Amino acid sequence: VQLQASGGGLVQAGGSLRLSCAASGRTFSTFAVGWFRQAPGKEREFVAAISRSVGTTVYADSVKGRFTISRTNAKNTVYLQMNSLKPEDTAVYYCVAKSLGVLVTTADGVDYWGEGTQVTVSS
Repeated sequence: VQLQASGGGLVQAGGSLRLSCAASGRTFSTFAVGWFRQAPGKEREFVAAISRSVGTTVYADSVKGRFTISRTNAKNTVYLQMNSLKPEDTAVYYCVAKSLGVLVTTADGVDYWGEGTQVTVSS
């Protein structure tokens, strides 16, 4: 499956952005999908994940209550709504997919990585 993320940009602290990730190549509904991010000088980290059936979501503690992951299988798209952004949310954000399993929450469990999209939050 090919993944293409978009929607990144520059925003002030407290602002919002919505990332989108369009998938192509295979049946999107059969994949668990999620988002990871990597800040300069830091390791890539898990952000949010959603199950194939849209029944289960999980978030990193650092974004819980501020970010919302969702998916529309009919449009082969996964979204990440980011509210109350903080400077520490600055990173390249990657959408990911996993062909087996319920959720994808670890980097070594990812089968497909998309191109990243830069999110910069100014203070």
